[in-house]
Amino acid sequence: MLLCFAVWKCAVSPTGDRLYIISNTQPLYKLLTLARDGTLLATYSDTALDSPCGLHVTPAGQVLVCGAWSHTVLQVGWEGESKLATLATEEDGVWQPWSVCYSSTTSSIIVGLDWDYILVIRVE
Repeated sequence: MLLCFAVWKCAVSPTGDRLYIISNTQPLYKLLTLARDGTLLATYSDTALDSPCGLHVTPAGQVLVCGAWSHTVLQVGWEGESKLATLATEEDGVWQPWSVCYSSTTSSIIVGLDWDYILVIRVE
C-alpha cells in the first residue's frame, strides 16, 4: 500500500497509462511504477541512484531520475525496471541533484543542483 505522505515526486507517461513515483520514506527511497488503476508494476533501486529525488518523463516517454547522494542522472526504461543509461555523474559537474527536466527546444537536460546551481547538459 502506498500512502500519500510517501510520495516525494511523481510524473505521468505521455500516454497516461503509467505513473512514476519517487517515495521518500525509509527503507523505500525507490522509483515505483504504477498502472493507471494504482497497481504496482515495478520497483527500481540501484546503488547508482542513491536517494532519488528528481523525476521527469519526456514527451517521448523517456524516464529521467536523479540521485542526490549518488550525484547521478539516469535514464530508466519506460517499464521502470532497469537503467538504460547514466546520463551524468559527479565527473560531469553533478553534485546533489534535486530536479531534472529535458528541453526539446535546446536538446538539453537541465539539472537543478543543491546550493541553487543549474547544470545544462547538451544531448543529441
